[in-house]
This record gives sequence, structure tokens and C-alpha cells, in this order.
Amino acid sequence: MADFHGVDFMRIDDLLDDEEKLARESVREFVSREFLPVIQEHVRQDGSFPMELVPRMAELGLFGANLHGYGCAGMNNVAYGLVMQELERGDSGLRSFASVQGALVMYPIHAYGSEAQKQRWLPALQSGEAIGCFGLTEPDFGSHIAAMRTRAERRGDRWLLNGAKRWITNGTLAQVAVVWASTDEGVRGFLVPEGTPGYEARDIKGKFSLRGSVTSELFFQDVELGEEDRLPDAAGMKGPLSCLTQARYGISWGVLGAAMACYEEVVDYTRDRIVAGGPLAGKQLTQQKLVEMLTEITKGQLLVLRLGRLKDDGNMEHAMVSMAKRNNVDIALRIAREARDLLGANGIVDDYQSMRHMVNLETVRTYEGTHDVHTLILGEKITGMRAL
Repeated sequence: MADFHGVDFMRIDDLLDDEEKLARESVREFVSREFLPVIQEHVRQDGSFPMELVPRMAELGLFGANLHGYGCAGMNNVAYGLVMQELERGDSGLRSFASVQGALVMYPIHAYGSEAQKQRWLPALQSGEAIGCFGLTEPDFGSHIAAMRTRAERRGDRWLLNGAKRWITNGTLAQVAVVWASTDEGVRGFLVPEGTPGYEARDIKGKFSLRGSVTSELFFQDVELGEEDRLPDAAGMKGPLSCLTQARYGISWGVLGAAMACYEEVVDYTRDRIVAGGPLAGKQLTQQKLVEMLTEITKGQLLVLRLGRLKDDGNMEHAMVSMAKRNNVDIALRIAREARDLLGANGIVDDYQSMRHMVNLETVRTYEGTHDVHTLILGEKITGMRAL
């Protein structure tokens, strides 16, 4: 597997410190040498993730990388973003695995959990000894929190949980699920350990996209939980929404890695591909497409770098994340489509990466808030009016 040297037309590396570069380079090497050689076979299967790499990912500090304490790496948010970029250069499923573990499972425990919950789960999740999943999205309402049907009813000092969640990354792999439910007291978060009576996880099969990732349904039938299973500081919609903001931030960086992988692949291919007496790269339309790809990647890099600095300074707003997620996913998907087109018939076989990234990005455009949802978030921010 050839080494990947990155895409950096505007010398953005000059704006990074040594620790940020080191974090990126260590993950870049892991993806190139350990992940890319095995992903093809997992994608050819249906919903298989290379679990043998989890200890190595933990060793690199990839789980909860921007959290502090409990064994976490404590990276700043730019370094964390660069890590997400390199993981998604490998595959969106790889980035999703780490993103769910950190931003959607470890983050809410870290932010809203009791000290006993943190001590029980965070070291195990950071080390990869335990895997977690995030139960918000539902079969009928997606991630529309106000409409969720999963419900927890208080029964004295116990809770009774009923409902279902769908499109849950790592569901059948998880030893603990962070589950959001409506209650008479508003939205609340619960930790549901694997094996709890009434809790079942089943894999979703037949996916065209994210085939190197495990996607599941969760079912809860009279699942009895105690107060010790409730996240004590997660009250109302702020809890799940703050988790989505963390995940969307990582996606905004991650998809640039997929775009870079497609761009690099097609630059190399068009230089070698002879068409009408010369290299495909020497044709005007090809160069126009490559210029557009490089320009959009560069704009996306500058957008997330600024976003990361604002996040580290405590000045990031959720609408800013919506802009970055909306823009960067959109441009990454367009780049993947163009790359697959330039590869011609070769683009539909899995000896090349671009189509794998393309179909993965179709899913990334949908989850963690669709393109249109983020348009409406930004529209409300601009006008002060919620669109009807």
C-alpha cells in the first residue's frame, strides 16, 4: 500500500503544532499499513468490522481522544479532527466506529454521568475492552427527539424502559448502550448494559453503504433499570443534542479524508491512463475536475481548522458545526462521484476506493442531521425564524 502524503495546497500544515501533526501521522500510518489492507474483504462481506484492530486503535488513543482523564488521550480538538480525517480516509465505517465510541458514548458519560458511571465505563471504553452504542434514532421518526416513542416510566426507585431504536452503529457489538427516552420529566439518558433482561440487539443486513460497519436495531421490552443506570446530569433535549454536536464536528473533519483519498486515487489514475493518444490527466475537462476537487478540499480544510480553534477556545456554536457538516459532506460526496466517473468502468470494482467512499458518503449525508436539516438550522440562525 503506497504511503499517503496528504493534500495541502495552501500549506495548512504551517498552522498546526507538532502534537497535532504527530496525532495525524500516527493514525495516517495505521490506516495505510493496518486498515486498508484488510477493509476490502470486510466490505465484501455484509456488515463486518475488523474487530481485531480495536486493541491497536485503543493503543493509539483513538477512543474518546479529545476527552480528559480516565485514560483518555486528552487531545485538543484540532488534533482530534485530524484523527477523524485520517480514519475516514480509510473508510467512513472506521471513523464511525471511533466517533460513536468517543463522541456518542464516552462523551455523554463524561459530561453527564455520575462518578461511579465514569469509573465503571470510561476506562473500559477507552481501552477497547468495552464497546458502546448510542440509541437515539427511531424507526418512525429518525433522530427527531421531540417525537421519540421510546419511553421510560418511573416505578418507585426503578425505571421501566420500552421502545425501539434503529440505524445504531455497533449495536450488536456493544457492552453498553446510551439510550435516550421520553419520560414524564422530559428527555432522559440511560445506560443499558448488554444482557439486561428485555434488551435485544439485531443486525440490519442488506446495506449498499457502510458495509464495513455493523448497523443494528435495539429493542426494549419492559427493561428494568435503576437510578444508578440513569445519567444524572442529562435533563431535557440538551443531552442528546450536545452529543450530536460532538459527532457532527468529527464528521466535518472526517469526510475530508474520504475526499482526499478519492482525489489522490484519481490524480494517480489519470496520469497513467492513456486516452486518445495521451494521459487522461492532460485533457482539459479532467484538469478542470481536478482543480475543482482540490479547491473544495482546501476550502473545507480551512473551514474545519477555524471551527476546531473556536471549539478549543470554547467559542464554537452549534450552527457553525451545521455549516461545516453540511458543506464538507456535500463537497466530499461530489468529489467521490467525480472521481468514480473519471475512473470509468474501473470505478465500479473494489480494486479502487472511490465508489466505496461514494456510497458511504451517501449515508453520511443522511445521518447526524441530513443536508436539508442543516440548511434549516443555518436558515434559522440567519433570519431568527424557524422555517415552516
